Parts: sequence; C-alpha cells; structure tokens
Amino acid sequence: MLEIVLSGSLLMLFVVPIVALLTFAPPSEIARVASEKGVETSLLFTVYASALAVAVALVLGVPLGYVLARRSFPGRSVVASVVALPVMLPHLLVGLGFLLLTLPGTPVHAWAEAARLPLVGSITGVVLVMVFVSAPYTVLASELSFRAVDPRLLEVSRSLGASRSSAFLTVTLPLAVRGIGAGLLLSWARAVSEIGGLLVLAYTIYPSGAYQGPVTSPISVYIYNLFELGNLKDAAAVSSLFLLIAFAVFLAVRLGERAGRLPWGRGELLP
Repeated sequence: MLEIVLSGSLLMLFVVPIVALLTFAPPSEIARVASEKGVETSLLFTVYASALAVAVALVLGVPLGYVLARRSFPGRSVVASVVALPVMLPHLLVGLGFLLLTLPGTPVHAWAEAARLPLVGSITGVVLVMVFVSAPYTVLASELSFRAVDPRLLEVSRSLGASRSSAFLTVTLPLAVRGIGAGLLLSWARAVSEIGGLLVLAYTIYPSGAYQGPVTSPISVYIYNLFELGNLKDAAAVSSLFLLIAFAVFLAVRLGERAGRLPWGRGELLP
C-alpha cells in the first residue's frame, strides 16, 4: 500500500502541471496556434535540428560508449567524468562558452567565417548546443549496454571463427541495441527541451548552412518569448501543443515496442 501512495504522489506531481496547461489552453486555442505559420515553422525547425543532433549522438556517442565499456586506457576516469559533466552544468554556461568561441579574433570565428557557417543565430549553433546537452545520455546508455553483454558470448563467437568486427555486428550490437535506442530517445527528448544555451547562442535563427527556411526560433525559445511578452494564453497553447506532440512520440515508441515493431524484443526497452 505504501508503494502505491508514494508512486501516486509522484505521478500527481507529473500530472498536475500538465492539467493546468491543458485547462488554461482549451482545444480550440491549441488548434488555433497549431495553424499559425510561426508556430509550425518553429516546431519543424526544432524537430529538424534535434534530429541532426541525435544523428551526431549516434555516430559519435555510440563508439565512445563502446570505448568506455570495453577499453582500458590512461585517463579513462577523466574521460568518463567529462562525458557526464554536461548533465550537471547549467546550460546557460554552454551557450556562453560557445559564444566566447565565436568572438572576433578567435580561431573558431575565423574558421566559421571562412566556411560560411556562423554559430550565433544559426542552425549550426543550435545543433552544437543540442549535442552538448543531449549526447551524454547516448554515451552513458551505450556504455552500460555494452558492459551488460556477456564476454563469454563473444568468446564463443570468436571460437567459431568470427572476426572481431563480425562478432561485434552479430553479437554485441544486437544485444546492446535496446539500451542504445533508449539513450537516443533520451537524447532526443533532452535536445528538443533545451533552452538555456539557446537563449544565449540562438535566440533567433536566420537562414544559413543546413537551414534555408524563414527566420524562426527553437520552440522552447518561441514559448519563452511569448511568456516574456505577457501572452500567457498563447504561451500555454503552444506549450500544450508541444506537450501533446512529445506525448504522442513516447506513446508511439511504447506501442511499437509492445507490438515488436522496433529493433528489440517486446518489453526490453520500456517496462
């Protein structure tokens, strides 16, 4: 009985603010803001930028997780600590750090100018901030997943003639994929919810590089701007719209996992 009371108390803490948002912004208001071009552009930009950030986390984070799990090298503890550091840093510091890198006279500023890839007010800056705050979840989840693979299975595979790369692709990776998937999902969630670093580095996004759309803002900054202008009705409506989209994504993952339509067995990623 006690565990039910405690669990229910935490669930209430999750649900009450959501109910407050949805009550303040009725379905008619949510439908109205959903049809506005500015909201649509901001949402699409955020999804696009976060997808790029997750792709970077996949390509760079999973190998790093494997190295931390399977390799011993001097300074490994330092590297592991650096990977975990972004999780606890105030993210305004992230934006400030990247901003300082782009000041005129710095090597990064000169490189960005030559490559025509500005960091301030651009999708490049947004993706960098998103990767910084979200990739650690992929690295840590990958590390734990690779550690959980029984080394004896790899020994059996190697004894049957499999090469190191073949054993990784046929044994290690399939067994670790559910944890990697969970890490990527958490990385995406963290990327789309980022605001601190974006307020400093990318309050307004202008067309450049991989984004050639209209001037916009990430959805978190868009909502914050509505709040700063005192437009609570629209801020609540856009927040509710984003909340419903995020809920739909997590629900789709759960249903797909339960139906066995994802690259892991039923019940392996989500409880």
